[in-house]
Amino acid sequence: MKILVINGPNINMLGIREPSVYGNSTYADLCDKIRAHANDRGIEIELFQSNHEGDIVDKIQSAYGNTDGIVINPAAYTHTSVAILDALKSVSIPTVEVHISDMSKREDFRQISYVRAYCQKTICGHGFDGYTEAIDFLLGE
Repeated sequence: MKILVINGPNINMLGIREPSVYGNSTYADLCDKIRAHANDRGIEIELFQSNHEGDIVDKIQSAYGNTDGIVINPAAYTHTSVAILDALKSVSIPTVEVHISDMSKREDFRQISYVRAYCQKTICGHGFDGYTEAIDFLLGE
C-alpha cells in the first residue's frame, strides 16, 4: 500500500510558528514520526509539503493511479480552496483530512473546511498523532 501525505502552507514552519497552538516540534520531527509509523506498518509513504495551492493540486493529480490513500492537512487552504477539493474529487482516492490543532476552538473562519466535503474522515486536535491515526484509518485499523 502507498499513502501520500500532503501538508499545506506554513506546516514547514512547525516549531517556529505559534508554538502555543502547534507545539515546539518541527516539520522534520513530524516527517520522522510519519516515516517510522509507515515503516512499522510495512507501507510505502510519500511526504509532500508546499506553500503553493497549484503545487498541491498538481501533487493530488499526480497521485492518480499510483496511490492508495491520501492524508492531507491543507492548512490555510482548508478554508479557501475549492481547487484542492476538486482535485481530490477528480482522483477518487480515499482521503483523510488532518489538522494538528482543534479548529473548532479557533477563529470563526477556521470552522469552514472545503476538503471535508470529500474526505472519509477528519481528525482535528490530536497533534502529530492525527497523522498516524489517519494512516491507520486508511489501512482499516
